[in-house]
Amino acid sequence: MIRRRHTFHVSTHGVCRQILLCAGIAAALSSWTSAYAAPAAASPDASAAASGADASASSGYADFDRSLLAGAGQNTTDLARFEHGNPVLPGSYNTDVYLNNVWVGRSDVRFAAPSANVSATPCIDRKFLDQLGLHPAKLPAETLANLSDSKACVSMGSLITGATATFDMTQLRIDITVPQAYLGQAARGYVNPEYWDAGVPAALLNYNFNTYRNSSQGQTQTTSYLGLNSGLNLGPWHFREDATANWQSATASTPSRRQWQNINTYVQRNLSSLRAQLTVGDSFTDGAVFDSYGIRGVQLGTDDRMLPQSLQGYAPMVRGVAQTNAKITVRQNGMVIYETTVSPGPFSLSDLYPTGYGGNLQVTVTEADGHVSTFSVPYASVAQLLRPGITRFDIAVGELRDATIHDKPAVLQATVQRGFNNLLTGYAGLAGSQGYGALLAGAAINTRYGAFAMDVTQANAHIPGYSTQSGQSVRLTYSKIIPSTQTTLSVATYRYSTGGFLSLTQAEEARSYARQGINAFNVTTQPVVQTIDGVPVQSVLTPAQQAALTGSAFTTNPIISSTGVERQRSNFTLSLNQPLGHTGGSIYANVAVSDYWNRRGNNTQFQVGYNNHFRQLSYSISATRSVDPLGHYDNAYFVSFTLPLGHNTHSPSFTLNFNHDQQTGSQTQGMLTGTLGSDNQFNYSATATHSSNTGGNAGSASVGYRSPYAVFNASYGDGSGYSQASLNVSGSVIAHPGGVTFGQPLGDTVGIVYLPNAAGARIANAPGARVDHFGYAVVPYLTPYQLNTIQIDPKGLPLDVQLDATSAQVVPYAGAVVMLKFKTENGRTLIVQASLKDGQALPFGAEVFNEKGLSLGVVGQAGQILLRGVDQAGRLTARWQDDKGTQQSCSFDYRLDSKDKQKQTSKQYEQFTTVCAMTVAAAYH
Repeated sequence: MIRRRHTFHVSTHGVCRQILLCAGIAAALSSWTSAYAAPAAASPDASAAASGADASASSGYADFDRSLLAGAGQNTTDLARFEHGNPVLPGSYNTDVYLNNVWVGRSDVRFAAPSANVSATPCIDRKFLDQLGLHPAKLPAETLANLSDSKACVSMGSLITGATATFDMTQLRIDITVPQAYLGQAARGYVNPEYWDAGVPAALLNYNFNTYRNSSQGQTQTTSYLGLNSGLNLGPWHFREDATANWQSATASTPSRRQWQNINTYVQRNLSSLRAQLTVGDSFTDGAVFDSYGIRGVQLGTDDRMLPQSLQGYAPMVRGVAQTNAKITVRQNGMVIYETTVSPGPFSLSDLYPTGYGGNLQVTVTEADGHVSTFSVPYASVAQLLRPGITRFDIAVGELRDATIHDKPAVLQATVQRGFNNLLTGYAGLAGSQGYGALLAGAAINTRYGAFAMDVTQANAHIPGYSTQSGQSVRLTYSKIIPSTQTTLSVATYRYSTGGFLSLTQAEEARSYARQGINAFNVTTQPVVQTIDGVPVQSVLTPAQQAALTGSAFTTNPIISSTGVERQRSNFTLSLNQPLGHTGGSIYANVAVSDYWNRRGNNTQFQVGYNNHFRQLSYSISATRSVDPLGHYDNAYFVSFTLPLGHNTHSPSFTLNFNHDQQTGSQTQGMLTGTLGSDNQFNYSATATHSSNTGGNAGSASVGYRSPYAVFNASYGDGSGYSQASLNVSGSVIAHPGGVTFGQPLGDTVGIVYLPNAAGARIANAPGARVDHFGYAVVPYLTPYQLNTIQIDPKGLPLDVQLDATSAQVVPYAGAVVMLKFKTENGRTLIVQASLKDGQALPFGAEVFNEKGLSLGVVGQAGQILLRGVDQAGRLTARWQDDKGTQQSCSFDYRLDSKDKQKQTSKQYEQFTTVCAMTVAAAYH
């Protein structure tokens, strides 16, 4: 390479200096460009690229200007090997393979170099092409033979015109780029089932403990809850059990009580050939066509998660708002499946174990003042459009499992859905039990005016002592997004049923009433006491005291329950959201109205709200009107302001809430919330409340800590002569082939990361998770059947541990416990100040080897060397070439203190100064 140097006279005038400097830079750039461009066209690398050779074969020549280094570049002759890029040595590498930037799997790839001075390139064989799903046509006979020859090396460019292969050594990743014309048509996100990971044998335990204590006037009551989700994985079979335990201490009027309940017990396995799950035991039927209900038996149903993400439908989420340090209880079909304590404000129960693809979750919010509010969360309960060619099915046989029905009749249900084209999806189903049968048929269409779905159900039921109950139910669903106004009509559903229509669970409930001699359809309402699995929920605090304690509204109206089957006549729900421009905020409305054939009045709830922000201040206004079955109206108004008190990550936020309820008066609430820690693992809140009712003033505080091994939350509130306190602990324990590991609460599919001797390393995918002293860490949430990238943050690692890779990919089966092993290298890290006997520093760029011939580092400027992976004692040798190309070397001995004495876990490097004695020249390894 021709290099020109320009010398400039330094003028005393600033303007002259700037002009001369600009002219010099321009001249240098133009000369560098002309000198580099001409040889590049004729270089062997360029010729290879033109012929479709791998990009990795190009070694990219770069000439170092040694004069830019300190000391005018003296003693820097041994830099030649760095002037040819970052070379890849021949050998076999276990790499992640990407095709057009999409991960397709992990494979051992052989690399070979055509000569000693050229970087090794990937060798393509028949197996590798099959993994990529590439089958080039009309290949020469010689090329076909080389694909099967273990000694030949076929480049990607010689197989497909325009194809390249590049290798990233630092990530152990090989990228294959192929013109789209040579690719098969696969959906985005598709991963070949061949690479799905069934995981390792493991035993799992997920636990959630919550205790809640009230005190007033010398009386104290404690209620506690323990939820356990246990499992055992043996090959493709996954055994699961969900259970709960409840304790309630005695009060002046009630004795202490304890209760244990088994919610679900089943065994499940994946059937990838059918894109389905086989479940034997207690489960829930699919709710896409019929309403979901519990069943004890056998179920075979489609698992949409096996589809690529681009072909999957939507999954609903559960959210709510608590006014106080509230206890949240989740029920399904009368059974408690989850309970926890949350701080005032919005909450999300994202760690619930799935209990089926359909059915409603009944969420009860028990505030510290005793006020109870409930809401229902639909779980995929309406039919949806399917993409063309997609089929869903579900077959369930067993006995009905419902806590409100004493008898357990046999049931059978089968449903099927099919996407015929972009316009039409059809679906049908049948359901039957003792004395009951139902047929359903429906269709969904997609039009420019929105998506419509309509289905009709014909049902017949025989109730002892009653005439045959026969009727129809028609369901209409509509959904639309209007791009021009950004109006979102999330879902509008209307359902009308004739007087004789009963669902399967309604029919069996009516039969149960009839057997007990109760009028099955004579609905009466009565106040009931809130219970947890039949245990009354009571409080020693009066409602007024509890309202003042936390500022929540309470109602004196009793909670209403019905005796007899309510025969619903119609039901209408609507959810609407409308943005008002970039600065106008947004308004929303939710409506739910239902009435019944055998009950007066209706259930009505209407809510309208407005959200916006002014600079950093966020605010919201909402109004709610509800009507209970007894015809009582209740109007409530809510105003909230939230302001961050700072601009950094851990700045707290202040929230001011104003609430007015027609029945209970007004409350004013101020709340301070924030997080602390590098991973936001600490959270806190403090609340002060003034209530216009007799509750008066009260205050509360809560703290939380998300450790690598469990999650802790605690709260305390105090008022005039009364108080409340709670504690929540949740986490997991996994027994696997490597031992027992503790972690945060688990999801359905989890991972175990193994990094030997890397205690303290953080898992980027799991905030707060760290590698324990045994080298293991839990990744609590993985997406089944999809590519999951697990990343390791080396921050916090001991200085004597290095990672060969910081990320890995895995595609787990649903319910699997997958093991991800990262290779680590152990050895001391050492800084050496080395010089020759004449006092000169070792040449810049000289390479340092240990006694085994392994390279440990390179000499930096002024003879400083950073060495990784050194033993406690030994001899090191530095090798380089002088100006004449003669190989030179020198050696020095070292001895370090023992790890226990040195306490190598500290964050400081060991250092020492030495003289390197010249030795007989040796060839480079």
